[in-house]
Amino acid sequence: MGDGMLEKIRLAQQGDATAMAMLLREHYPFLYKYLIKATMDPSLAEELAQDTMVRCMEKIGSYNGTSAFSSWLITIASRLYIDRKRRWKRELKWQKEQTQEQGSRSIRWRFESRNMEWSEVLDALSRLSSAQRMAVLLKHYYGYGYDEIGVMLQIPSGTAKSRVASGLNQLRKELDEDEV
Repeated sequence: MGDGMLEKIRLAQQGDATAMAMLLREHYPFLYKYLIKATMDPSLAEELAQDTMVRCMEKIGSYNGTSAFSSWLITIASRLYIDRKRRWKRELKWQKEQTQEQGSRSIRWRFESRNMEWSEVLDALSRLSSAQRMAVLLKHYYGYGYDEIGVMLQIPSGTAKSRVASGLNQLRKELDEDEV
């Protein structure tokens, strides 16, 4: 983390609105890209990114620099998503399934409409449970260790490891089937 970043964080913690706005603007694209991959739903990703930014403004004083600022934001975002999913579980199950199906179609359209190839891996990722998908993303896309993933997702590191392993096994099966 550069000195400029640390200075912005320090100023934001002291209530400097300009420094806070700059911090959020610099980190929003990174956060949104993570949430798109985690949720497979562009509109939900946008909503959660905005919720994360609000939470960041409220909690900036508790950021202590022990992890990278981006990791701190991913932790907040992941927990907001997990909380959201818990609330959904209490709602009707078919609504959630319908939303995920639409989300998958919507994200596919977004990639194709921008002439970006819809990768088979992303397609396979969209079929994993969100718990597995988040663990696989954090481990293999963002490079976090199992202990860090455990802290971020509020699960034991052994659970993080097994989610990554089962997620990867399912991905391998899906991708092998596609090649047949």
